[in-house]
Amino acid sequence: MALKIPINWVSFNQLGFVQNKKKIESCNGSFVKVRKWECLGMRLVEAERAVEDDKQKQQPSVDDRNEENNKITESVKGFHKDLNSLPKPLSATDLVSSGNDGSKVRVAYQGLPGAYSEAAALKAYPKCETVPCDQFESVFKAVELWLVDKAVLPIENSVGGSIHRNYDLLLRHRLHIVGEVQMVVNHCLLGVPGVRKEELKSVLSHPQALDQCENVLNKLGVIKVSAEDTALAAQIVASEGIRDTGAIASSRAAEIYGLDILAQNIQNDLDNVTRFLILAREPIIPGTDKPHKTSIVFTLEEGPGVLFKALAVFALREINLSKIESRPQRKRPLRIVDDSNKGSAKYFDYLFYIDFEASMAEPRAQYALGHLQEFSRFLRVLGCYPMDTAL
Repeated sequence: MALKIPINWVSFNQLGFVQNKKKIESCNGSFVKVRKWECLGMRLVEAERAVEDDKQKQQPSVDDRNEENNKITESVKGFHKDLNSLPKPLSATDLVSSGNDGSKVRVAYQGLPGAYSEAAALKAYPKCETVPCDQFESVFKAVELWLVDKAVLPIENSVGGSIHRNYDLLLRHRLHIVGEVQMVVNHCLLGVPGVRKEELKSVLSHPQALDQCENVLNKLGVIKVSAEDTALAAQIVASEGIRDTGAIASSRAAEIYGLDILAQNIQNDLDNVTRFLILAREPIIPGTDKPHKTSIVFTLEEGPGVLFKALAVFALREINLSKIESRPQRKRPLRIVDDSNKGSAKYFDYLFYIDFEASMAEPRAQYALGHLQEFSRFLRVLGCYPMDTAL
């Protein structure tokens, strides 16, 4: 099919990649949307309703797990000419179970091999088996359905801010935060072997990566082409082999897909850090031997100064808040306040997500949450876990 752009036209093949490279000219930094990688053969459909009680889940038999385990290819190392040998991203509808033989931890992440989320999983569990999934929802389902042991998901970036989709999914699913990983993002400009960056006419990557590398891309005068994942961008460039098209992705993606690194650290802000959460079916027992962080979500009763009171329960006990995020409630997005003079007014009713630096094993944290319950309608502890202080 053909896609109209202000200056010229760009056609896409099944991979959603630019075919007519001769007709591409500068579009003043405008974005061209790339279709999803159809070769994966998996589309995410609406997942089954979230599991409300983990205790109702039954662990699959060893035979079932071993049978499915044989169908999943090991994570790739090095360049693969046969792209079908790469692990296939799991879909939320892949309900056939797959288990762990005890020698490795299986960790799910969103994206393809070479994604930053995979690097975060390997930082947390260096000897783990990484399992790619096509959507964030699929990552949660993979853990709930015993396909994997744990999941690693991005929650916030120092430049791009919070990833609201994952905040919403934390509440929808009954998984527990058992750790965090902080990673410095090193965006690399990749190209097919032998190409120079001055030869590039277009660059493909995730929209956030393109935004974070805007200064370098503007100097090169290239067209910015949007893809759903940085590793997907690298895979497309490698599979098409077009010299005048590059990708922004990790150095690991360059190694996996056989691309040259044309430039490193091309992001505008060198202090670009992404924080990831590690999720599991069961919580961990908190300790006091190292700094811990606790993540909670709650809603508040109506009344003046209620949010101030909620935050004060931590200040009174000298507990530092490292993060606060508010999200409108989906089931009750608007609250109506009657006013005899002006009728009714509507405003958002919020969920508040808070990270505080204390372990649930400490009495002060327990007292703070007990105090918070006095004027909250709903309170849930998402997890208590060791802080990651190493970058």
